[in-house]
Amino acid sequence: MTLMKVLAVSGSLREASSNTSLLRALAALAPADTAVRFPRPLDSLPFFNSDVEEAGLPPSVRAWRQDIGLADAIVISSPEYAHGVSGVLKNALDWLVGGVEINGKPVSVLNARPQASVAHGALVETLRVMGARVVDQTAVPLTGRKLDHSGIAADPELAALLQAVLSTLRQSTPDTAGGSAGPA
Repeated sequence: MTLMKVLAVSGSLREASSNTSLLRALAALAPADTAVRFPRPLDSLPFFNSDVEEAGLPPSVRAWRQDIGLADAIVISSPEYAHGVSGVLKNALDWLVGGVEINGKPVSVLNARPQASVAHGALVETLRVMGARVVDQTAVPLTGRKLDHSGIAADPELAALLQAVLSTLRQSTPDTAGGSAGPA
């Protein structure tokens, strides 16, 4: 089987973020034919400015675009702030608009709080407008649970949800065994 490279992007900067914990659990649960890695911190990106983009991409933006481009698939987990996507994630996505790195790429969107559906819907819409193929939208019920990534990975119900995400990405990823670029 071909190694599937998954980029795990957290929309939170908090070290103890439930969204980041979900992604760390996903990485811990990944089978041997799947490599899950994290990009450089999103707060290393400057605020999006099309004048800066036209003058030449800053090194952090080039690195971000390269991270996206090298991934076979992407998993995004982001908190909801005032019914919106986190500012740091929206800024990172804005830096991708002028490129082609995310176009056609299979993306899974995780939600650590099923009640946070407004930002979740906005994120899915933004990704689709950008040309990403949103192939999975999974709500993982962490509300009220005080679990770190190890606790999430050890919970049979939560682990099964995350393993299903990886399986869906595998089936949606061209150039990996069993994958197809079928409709999302």
